[in-house]
Amino acid sequence: MTKHETEIVADEKSPTIEIIREFDASAEQVFRAHVDPELYARWVGPRSVTTTITRWDARTGGAWAFVNERDGEQIASFYGSFHEVRQHERIVWTFTYEGEPDTVALETLTFEEIEGGRTRLRVLSVVPDFQTRDGMLSSGMDVGVTEGYDKLDELLVTGA
Repeated sequence: MTKHETEIVADEKSPTIEIIREFDASAEQVFRAHVDPELYARWVGPRSVTTTITRWDARTGGAWAFVNERDGEQIASFYGSFHEVRQHERIVWTFTYEGEPDTVALETLTFEEIEGGRTRLRVLSVVPDFQTRDGMLSSGMDVGVTEGYDKLDELLVTGA
């Protein structure tokens, strides 16, 4: 299995974060891992937490929610809405940390087929202001994103 780097870019002119990551799997497989609640729960977030999906309706107009637990204790919960779900191509959703309900991120995920049956995933997260963006970056989100995508690589190798 190839180890891919996760690129996290903060734009100095706008309150955005872009995440770019390649996977050795088809866009269909990577997309499915984002919309199938059983698969999503297996890979999202850092290795130190488990994820329990509490609501999942992965369609345009649907909603989602999940909680993270560590050692049997709930440590965080998140929720949002699916604004657009375009099969194997694109997801637009809101992403809200329950502890900061006024700082909703609007995220656009694009799944781009690249040479060799691989996929480039781009996630553009737009937040209300630079303070929110910088808080997200300093929260350790890079660990959760990087470890989560590493877990997704491992899951995709199994043919999920």
